[in-house]
Amino acid sequence: MTNKAYYHLPGLFEFYDLYTAFLPIFREHRDYFYDWCEIGSVYGAPADCIWGGGRAGFGEHSPREVLDLMKEYNISSRLTFSNSLLREEHLSDKKCNELCRLFSQSPPPQNGVIICSDLLLSYLKENYPHLYFVSSTTKVLTEFSQLVNELDRDDFSYVVPDFRLNKALDKLSDLTTEQKNKVEFLCNECCYVGCADRKNCYENVSRKNLGENCSARTKTGRGKSNTLKNVACVKTAISQ
Repeated sequence: MTNKAYYHLPGLFEFYDLYTAFLPIFREHRDYFYDWCEIGSVYGAPADCIWGGGRAGFGEHSPREVLDLMKEYNISSRLTFSNSLLREEHLSDKKCNELCRLFSQSPPPQNGVIICSDLLLSYLKENYPHLYFVSSTTKVLTEFSQLVNELDRDDFSYVVPDFRLNKALDKLSDLTTEQKNKVEFLCNECCYVGCADRKNCYENVSRKNLGENCSARTKTGRGKSNTLKNVACVKTAISQ
């Protein structure tokens, strides 16, 4: 059996017009694409979602139309609600709850949420149990033992480790099959390997999404919304 690489693509709301053009080609002309490539999900969040993190969302397209498009092509949708600084008062946000309600009530394929905050995780598990959850790379878990602990949590269907663990091939090979099947890799990160600002950068974006004061640039001089604008994840052949 040929191993498959499942790509998780950005811009669920922002790139709607692109996907309306691309997905028919992907379905009707599979000979244009490698047979080992599949689309695992498309992820994103609309503009002005306070639960958002990782990057500020700018998509304006109708959530219902976005969801209908993904259902038509049997692709899972993931909401990027990876804000790391949420407090109890943020959980009642009307817009984010309406999105979760819509995506959780959708027919198959099952939709999910990419998440950082354990506070939000507990809330979503109680109120939207039909969603699955992905542990976000915005947690910046740089120690392999941290990754293993995250993989062993029943809360998460998938885990995206910090990109600096991507080449820990010996340790990745030693994972159990169950653990391997939960790993997804961030494969086109823009940060350099020695970056010490990554976690602060993500928190800066979280503050921006909450409407709080935040610094415009990181210590490296790069705006986070540019640095992490179009990253993608891939679940590759360590899954067996």
